[in-house]
Amino acid sequence: MLRLAGLLLCVTSFLSTSSLGASAGPRLDNDKLYRYSYSAEVGLNRPTGSTRGNTGFRISSDVDISLVWRNPEIQDEQLLRLQISNVQVESVGKRSRKNNIFHGSSAESILGKVRLEALQRPFMVLWKMGKIRSLYAHKAEPSTIKNLKRGVASMLMMQLKSGKMSEADASGKCLVEYKVTKDHVIRTKHLDTCKTQEMGFTTHSPVLGISEKSASETVITLENGIIKSADVEETHILSINARHKAATKVLSRQSLTLKKIEVGPAEVGGKDVASVVKSLDDKLMSVGVMVEKVKTKCKGCPNLMDTWKAVRSQLEPGSLSKAEAPRSFLTLLHSLRKASKSEILTVLRNCSKTVLPQLVDAVTSAQTPSSLSAILEFLNFTKKEGLVLQERFLYACGFASHPTETMLQFLLDLSQGKIGSTEIKESIVIIMGALLRKLCLKGACELPTVLKVKEILLAGPDSTQMESEVQMYLLALKNALLPEGVPVLAKYAESEVGAFSTIAITALQRYDPRLITPEVKKTLNRIYHQNKRIYEKNVRAAAADLIMSSSPSYMEVKNLLLSIGHLPHEMNKYMLSKVQDILRFEMPACKLVQQVMKDMVSHNYDRFSKTGSSSAFSGFMARTADVTCTYNLDILYSGSGVLRRSNMNIYGQSNSALLHGLQVTIEAQGLESLIAATPDEGEEELESFAGMSALLFDVQLRPVTFFKGYSDLMSKMFSMSGDPISVVKGLILLTDHSQVIPLQSGLRASAEFQGGLAIDITGGMEFSLWYRESKTSVNNRGALVVIGNVTVDTDFVSAGVEVGFETEASLDFITTVQFSEYPFLVCMQMDKTTFPFRETVSKQEKLPSGQTFSSKRSRDLLVPGSEFPLHQENSNMCKKVFEQAW
Repeated sequence: MLRLAGLLLCVTSFLSTSSLGASAGPRLDNDKLYRYSYSAEVGLNRPTGSTRGNTGFRISSDVDISLVWRNPEIQDEQLLRLQISNVQVESVGKRSRKNNIFHGSSAESILGKVRLEALQRPFMVLWKMGKIRSLYAHKAEPSTIKNLKRGVASMLMMQLKSGKMSEADASGKCLVEYKVTKDHVIRTKHLDTCKTQEMGFTTHSPVLGISEKSASETVITLENGIIKSADVEETHILSINARHKAATKVLSRQSLTLKKIEVGPAEVGGKDVASVVKSLDDKLMSVGVMVEKVKTKCKGCPNLMDTWKAVRSQLEPGSLSKAEAPRSFLTLLHSLRKASKSEILTVLRNCSKTVLPQLVDAVTSAQTPSSLSAILEFLNFTKKEGLVLQERFLYACGFASHPTETMLQFLLDLSQGKIGSTEIKESIVIIMGALLRKLCLKGACELPTVLKVKEILLAGPDSTQMESEVQMYLLALKNALLPEGVPVLAKYAESEVGAFSTIAITALQRYDPRLITPEVKKTLNRIYHQNKRIYEKNVRAAAADLIMSSSPSYMEVKNLLLSIGHLPHEMNKYMLSKVQDILRFEMPACKLVQQVMKDMVSHNYDRFSKTGSSSAFSGFMARTADVTCTYNLDILYSGSGVLRRSNMNIYGQSNSALLHGLQVTIEAQGLESLIAATPDEGEEELESFAGMSALLFDVQLRPVTFFKGYSDLMSKMFSMSGDPISVVKGLILLTDHSQVIPLQSGLRASAEFQGGLAIDITGGMEFSLWYRESKTSVNNRGALVVIGNVTVDTDFVSAGVEVGFETEASLDFITTVQFSEYPFLVCMQMDKTTFPFRETVSKQEKLPSGQTFSSKRSRDLLVPGSEFPLHQENSNMCKKVFEQAW
């Protein structure tokens, strides 16, 4: 029995000792000096580029580490003294002597005497259980120098037990995973979890945004419990989602290698860390482990006025279809983001009238407190004059990449104040809806201003009797896409006013199908099947589209198919085309439609042989590895052959994210009397009207009117040379991504990705009784420039890589109708012209002495134009319409 008790006592003692050993951290010996060689490098390039072609620099040195003090109560809490010496700075790439700006330069000539002395000044680290708890340095030292010291200290981060934990080093506080074997420690940092001191921003739409892939791994080799070597490799790849080939890579490496161990200083006594540090050097202070922000001064950089003078000629209206316009826009944007309010106002007040609208676009897109304050002081919303500038400001707010509560509050204040123009009042409220959605997507839906605007928009349609104001609130809800807005929109979908119904249903089409509840579906079916009252054809067609796209039931699809043959003539053809388009393009409802069509009552020759000119067609504009771009064209005519509704949509899809890039809708009504035709059922009392509505990059804009009323119509119908009406014209900041990447080495990489679009969308409707012909056109002209820039800019050396692409393109959609005979002839054309495409990559390095290295490469392509295919019936009709040309 005694033997058994003794055995158990020994086992217990052994397990306790093992447990203590496993939990112990690494320790340095007293009276020893550990001499290490150290290097930190950063290389910038494209992901596919070789490391030989990297731009960047390497800092190498010796590092002496010794034990200063050990906590007598906690042996694993140690105060270490570190000193950097024999510093060298060189290029990270392999270059000829001619292109190597570091050749022949000493560390002192590059860093400067003061910085070099500061870098080589000793600093201290509180090391507990292998973790850096505090770093002590002179507070007055330059931020860059303190950051480099943080990078050296971070090489000591380790633990002797496998597991995961959250810890902070130079690059931030991150989740770290350790894998420990006998003499090896692998430290893997999950960079997507890192919390840093500097927050950036990005575009709300993933299709237009940036993707990042990052990795960081440290491999530590131990010898007798001491770090023999530590090697870090950290990579960050940033790519543009719309074109992943346009990407940059940041490669950061560190290496710490033990050279020898010598006799070192003796350990000092003391009760606590603070008293020991003060006794050794009273100027040493705890400065934190994570890198701090570095303010670099740009010597010789142009100010805002100089930048404006250099780019303003490229921003003239006649240059907006050229790539120089968005490129100049982005250059101006960077300068505006650094400018003060007074500088911005000076430029605004000294600008010519022709370029001022483009300057307003840029100032608003800058989205800084100074730029927003300046533009609101410059514009006077109480006067009708300056309507173009006011609307350009509002559209730029709607397209804002990272709107703030302050911007929304400014618009709310404007809407509640005196406004000289009714159109501007409508645009303000509509754009407030767009800002509301973007703020909610950022998780800011509970901010006070957001809640107030949400309340105003939801109550808006019921708060007024004016039709124009009801439409204004419905369009704002179409932008906001609030889940609480679904019941409001469903209510107005059944309105007796056709315009209300159309806006409400098209707004519901933008919602996630999961929010289209059974109650909403019942409303849509009542509208389509006219269970309560008669509706206009375009309202019923919109309801059918929404039913089909919102996970319809078997009976809903069957009832829609059974209705074909009992509808007005042209609507029969529209619904038939819609069903065929769903099948041909394999839309989500395709399988259910096929199932219903197995029933011969629903699918038979009589039902599926209806003729007419209305149509629905979808197709691919582009299919690449990065983005799939689709379009659809829906045309609905009245029974007399006059256009009732034309709807063109363009979508972009990338990584399961969808962007509604463009929607242009032309609607016309009440034109049958001009050709002595009988209006369709439910449309006998409609006022003569034609107008155009546009949605651009998920933002609904204020609709424009071609004519309204009989007198306005009569003044325009005798000529076929009516001038097109501008729907959208200006400069848009499509992509806007900014972030600072703190590297474990203590260096900071700044990433800026911006995409600028110069766009001009016009629409027109020409009507001639003499030729008995009508023509509607939507003309899209644009130039796109996207630039991604990553720089590592210290106050003694900078390096950067820039990637980008640019193009100029046009897309025209023209519908020609000849109603001199019946059945009338309809020809639809959707043409893309041949356009240029250019990709560029450039690299640069710069020293304080003014020495620079730069290289640039580009690749030019010519993308052939094409006419997008539509259905065969359309091709046959176009041949007849243009018979003479054929």
